[in-house]
Amino acid sequence: MKKDSRRLVFNKTPLILYLLILPLFYAAIFSTKSVSYDEWKQLLSNWRARLGTRNVDNDVQEQEFQKFIFRSLVTGEDRTQLETTGFACNTAEHSEVCVTNKPVRIDTNTMTVHVLSDQPMPRGHRNVRPYARREDENTMNTITPVQILQGNNITPPACNYTHNVPAAIFSTSGFVGNLFHEFNEIIIPLFLTTYHFQSNLQFIVVDYKPYFVNKYNRILAHLSPYEVINPASNGSSVHCFTGMVVGLQFHNNLAINSSDLPEGYSMLDFKQFLREAYNLKVKSSVVSKIEQPVLVLISRKGSRMFLNEDEMGGMMEELGFRVVVVTPNRMANLDKFASVVNSCSVMVGAHGAGLANEVFLPTGAVMVQVVPWGLEWASNAYFGEPAPGMGVKYMEYKIEAEESSLVDTYGRDHEVIVDVGAVFAKGYHAARAVYVDGQNMKIDLVRFRKTLIEALRFLGQSSPTPTN
Repeated sequence: MKKDSRRLVFNKTPLILYLLILPLFYAAIFSTKSVSYDEWKQLLSNWRARLGTRNVDNDVQEQEFQKFIFRSLVTGEDRTQLETTGFACNTAEHSEVCVTNKPVRIDTNTMTVHVLSDQPMPRGHRNVRPYARREDENTMNTITPVQILQGNNITPPACNYTHNVPAAIFSTSGFVGNLFHEFNEIIIPLFLTTYHFQSNLQFIVVDYKPYFVNKYNRILAHLSPYEVINPASNGSSVHCFTGMVVGLQFHNNLAINSSDLPEGYSMLDFKQFLREAYNLKVKSSVVSKIEQPVLVLISRKGSRMFLNEDEMGGMMEELGFRVVVVTPNRMANLDKFASVVNSCSVMVGAHGAGLANEVFLPTGAVMVQVVPWGLEWASNAYFGEPAPGMGVKYMEYKIEAEESSLVDTYGRDHEVIVDVGAVFAKGYHAARAVYVDGQNMKIDLVRFRKTLIEALRFLGQSSPTPTN
């Protein structure tokens, strides 16, 4: 349904006051290197409140507010270009994000975006694959490109549907189905890119996966109250929006850098967002002396399994933990499982996607990663390094060769045991077949017990005297 355009009408006095407010507000945000998450929310709230007291046309307010929001997604020459032409792109190693504060018309059949402008704009054409793994050519080839056309000479199609908010376009292809990659390349980047729009935007999801949209419905709904648009089910419709962002900002593995665009966010802010989205009750892990600490033990199937998992659970209970063993099926329902993780003090698991659930751990909780043979670098890079930024105490238990099934399969003196580097030198797939997909573990309970006792001490708990 089309909307008729309205002529902007306002008195001169409120407009002058409004124009005085705007540069002061910009200065408050962009004069310093970074602005904290709470400051962002307060400033944005004050922005709307102050303008709400003026008799300024709502369309003008929204246009200027939208320009401010888009401005935070680019910097340097890109920001200058956005202010000059209304369109700019920020290209980094892992992601490419293009934004426009001009009206757009999006043909969802071809995913072609027409950027409209009433000012001189050179003709331009750009293809963006909206997934935060730009360095991985093979993966990016599976992502549907979004074609962006701009310039005064283009003839845009007529609108079938008109929306009074900007659009945010991203893909749910790539490594969807793996919890780590879902959070790493979509959910955290989506928060970074769209949270400061304060729900004033609508998602268009290319490579639409119903599984993903259903699984993360709470997060998507907390970022936007509008129905997610699936281009594949829209036929030849043309959707018109007040602006657009294509692609998602990426900082690091399960991490947010407060100095990167958009400045001011941290992983603690993201965790607060998750608590709000999932209605999680526990913010900090505080266990009293008389309270039994809860330990979540992640159970794997197929590879990197704990071959003596039952014995591990028994030893954990002897130390005073209330042990909750969780399987992949139970972890699949995030609406329920998020609260399970949020209620525990310690999470234990072998290196794998399930450890990405650390985002739901309360501040001060402990995560113990069991590091399989040959996976020291990946274990630290993907889960160890990000943990402190989440307010989580990270501990790791590196298995000895004898605890790996690789010794039984290849022998103690085989290359896969004595020269891990040589196996990785053969290529990722060769190493993955051995160390990621080809080993299970039988944990040395005496040695592992010491790690768990250290975890208890961190929580301020006493423990039984270690056995010799």
